[in-house]
Amino acid sequence: MVTEIDSETLKSRLSNGEDVLLVDVRTPAEVAQGALPNAIHIPMAVIPVRAAELPRDRDLVIYCRSGARSYHSCQFLMQQGFENVVNLRGGIIAWARHGYEIGPINGG
Repeated sequence: MVTEIDSETLKSRLSNGEDVLLVDVRTPAEVAQGALPNAIHIPMAVIPVRAAELPRDRDLVIYCRSGARSYHSCQFLMQQGFENVVNLRGGIIAWARHGYEIGPINGG
């Protein structure tokens, strides 16, 4: 069972300075249109080869456009033993719908 977080709760956690790593699993073309602040970019297709780069000692909030690809990415990471993955319900669409900040990606 994948744990999910909604945009309001995530925004609150980020505002409170919680140590959360945002991982954008969308395509490079999608990411070029903007991402959540301070997110890193690891496209869903390369999660299997780059999973080792992800920390296991802090919460990972995985997101995509609508929440479907990130849900599957969370399932995969959980199968690899990650216990700290959370899916952003509704993806960046829900985040933007609340009027929250979208900016350039941090790298990836």
